[in-house]
Amino acid sequence: MAAPRPRVELSALSCWVVSVEYAGMENQCVGLAEAIGLRWIVKHVRPTAPWKYLPPRFWWRPLETSSPADRFQPPWPDVLIASGWRSVAAAMAVRRASGGKTFTIYIQNPHVHPRRFDIVIAPQHDALRGDNVLLTAGALHRVVPARLAEAGRRLAPALAHLPRPLVAVLVGGSNQRQEVSPAVIGDLADKLAALSRGYGAGIVVTPSRRTGAANERILQERLRDLPAVVWDGQGENPYFGYLGLADAIVVTADSVSMVSEACATGKPVYIYELEGGGRRLRRFHESLRAAGITRPFAGVLEHWSYPPLDDTARVAATIRERLALRLS
Repeated sequence: MAAPRPRVELSALSCWVVSVEYAGMENQCVGLAEAIGLRWIVKHVRPTAPWKYLPPRFWWRPLETSSPADRFQPPWPDVLIASGWRSVAAAMAVRRASGGKTFTIYIQNPHVHPRRFDIVIAPQHDALRGDNVLLTAGALHRVVPARLAEAGRRLAPALAHLPRPLVAVLVGGSNQRQEVSPAVIGDLADKLAALSRGYGAGIVVTPSRRTGAANERILQERLRDLPAVVWDGQGENPYFGYLGLADAIVVTADSVSMVSEACATGKPVYIYELEGGGRRLRRFHESLRAAGITRPFAGVLEHWSYPPLDDTARVAATIRERLALRLS
């Protein structure tokens, strides 16, 4: 009888996070790697023309699309986690080059057959289904209670002058389907100002990379004389600290990632609605409203509770089981 294989701890496995340098996508991959318990490094994909405009199946030598500092070369990782369609060709190429030994995970719809990966993680508002497809209500993320508590503890002295309730505001920006214009941001700022005056609330605002300097100035000017802080991009990002300290959260509707992160706190989440967005985004928001998790932002403060979205932990548990079977 063959001797049993020694048990391999997941923390001993190597993991590549293959990213296209979009913060939301990279955070999903890193959040999953952390939840599984892997030791991970990030490798960035930077395809040049014409490849960056073509579907992955047409890419020639996809392993040469990494940045100079992040070469795709042996030793191949035990696990690879990728997101963003420009990472698809490289992820599949690593799986082939490793002889199938690299356990390959893709987050979101890769727009190739799911069987080209070991596991695909897709939001349920997508139409993607398959035996190796795991469905989530929203985006994966790095929001866990311990991280929020620690970030909140560090940030609390800087926000001690603000009154309660404290409202955290997560502001996105324009994309291909939605415009977050100065007029939109002005309306949001006016509603936040009225909320602060009407409820005596403190306001903390964190813009994203897509918000833009002009929109950030509007937020700063409209909230200047109120108990409010608008992060100016200097120093440590207060994002997790804001989530940890907030009593309620307002999120612009353009970002599935930011909405999912807010809903992982279990705190009341208000959605500042925007025009457009497409059918998939509408289904996402409709599902959260129907589940009693979010409500539209109408300038009022209410209290409600719900089980926090915990897709990352649930998916990570499934992947740990499958990795354990593979290694046994």
